Amino acid sequence: MLELGRVDARKGAAQWAGSSAPVYVVGLARTAEEIEEIQRLRFTVFTEDMGVVFPEENEGLDQDRYDPWCEHLMVRELDTGRVVGGYRILTPEKAREAGGYYSESEFDLSGLAALRHDLVEVGRSCTHADFRNGAVIMLLWSGLSEFMRRGGYRYMLGCASVSLRDDGVTVAEVWRNVASHLQDPTLPRIQPLFRYPVERLNSTLPGRVPPLIKGYLNLGARICGEPAWDPDFNAADFPVLLDMTQMNRRYRRHFGLDVA
Repeated sequence: MLELGRVDARKGAAQWAGSSAPVYVVGLARTAEEIEEIQRLRFTVFTEDMGVVFPEENEGLDQDRYDPWCEHLMVRELDTGRVVGGYRILTPEKAREAGGYYSESEFDLSGLAALRHDLVEVGRSCTHADFRNGAVIMLLWSGLSEFMRRGGYRYMLGCASVSLRDDGVTVAEVWRNVASHLQDPTLPRIQPLFRYPVERLNSTLPGRVPPLIKGYLNLGARICGEPAWDPDFNAADFPVLLDMTQMNRRYRRHFGLDVA
């Protein structure tokens, strides 16, 4: 693994490579074995959390045609050696080689044409169920920020998946919270190819915005369109765009992007 950072959860303080006695370390997978560890974690998280049914021949791995073109960010717990969190990253250069971004299987990205040379796609976010206390996701975001800084990239694009196992209650709550923001004329618009019918949802049932989406919004990311329906993952996917120059200043300091 190419290390990007580490954190001692007992101290609650992020530390970059070279510090001592960390609990977690974040970095980029550099071997086929490390990538397989991430793919196995993805399989476990997606089947348990979202009820995804993978083909039997996957042998407990979540794999698709984009994986070979991606960098794979991973968080490892050093005490046990377990991989407990991950993201995959597709740079604009590798997206061209791959024939496009994964998001283009769900969205029309023509509204982002002017940004594509500077647009990194992130996806397949997953955290082991035993490690969802905030430390792992913050370290993943630190790793993503460091990757963006080192590569000189400005924009980060992703699909925030909301499970439909509750018949759309959570999707309706997310939509209630973001629909009004789509009227902003400065917001790039992303159109779903297979739109999830949010107008049919019962918007009176109580719901809760998922922590991951809430975290994206707190970072300064913006949801740029209506959700797409992803039947394979039994989810509604919201398009999320983050301009690194518009990231919340508190997070920029935390991730070391603002140096005094």
